[in-house]
Amino acid sequence: MAIVTISRQYGSGGSEVAEHVARTLGWTLYDNAVVEEVAQRLRMTPAEVSAREERLPSLVERMASAMALGVPEMMPMVGDIATQPSEERMVMMSRRVIEDAVRAGPVVLVGRGAQCMLASRTDALHVFCYAPVEELVRYAVHVLGVPFADAARTVADMNRQREEYVKHHFKRDWRDLGNYDLCVNTARLGLEGSAELVTRVAGERFGGAKR
Repeated sequence: MAIVTISRQYGSGGSEVAEHVARTLGWTLYDNAVVEEVAQRLRMTPAEVSAREERLPSLVERMASAMALGVPEMMPMVGDIATQPSEERMVMMSRRVIEDAVRAGPVVLVGRGAQCMLASRTDALHVFCYAPVEELVRYAVHVLGVPFADAARTVADMNRQREEYVKHHFKRDWRDLGNYDLCVNTARLGLEGSAELVTRVAGERFGGAKR
């Protein structure tokens, strides 16, 4: 099978790079598709899954889940949080979705710890998209629509959450270059240039694998 995983700093444009790579290679892209599939399998809305993925639950959410498990009569006090699937169950379901996608492959997988889940596979190319902080902030403002006053904090918080998510669930350092075969500075190369580089390396690695 042929697999490309793309991990990305928030604000690096990694999802756009992945979309371009998948389109050029003719492979299936699993980015929002993971959200939609997990939501369907857990009977949640995509918005609920998107709001909780690639981050650790807050203290309030952990307390709500604990109270719901230990004291059922407390459930009305903590609202919908207590009735939603646990973080571990969401991660487990994401793993199943990714495993199914790999079996159907070839595939481009974005985030969700895929580089950790598939670390031992020899048929996977692991990519990390990054950029200087000021470029991450600029992208967050001009492309993602984050208010300028909040952008630096949002970038830092989102990337911290992704780092903690990988550390908690996969016991790996998200920023460790040893997790990746190719690290791409999207600010230096541009999104198209970054995608072209990944596509070329994938083509050389997998010999133009097709669906």
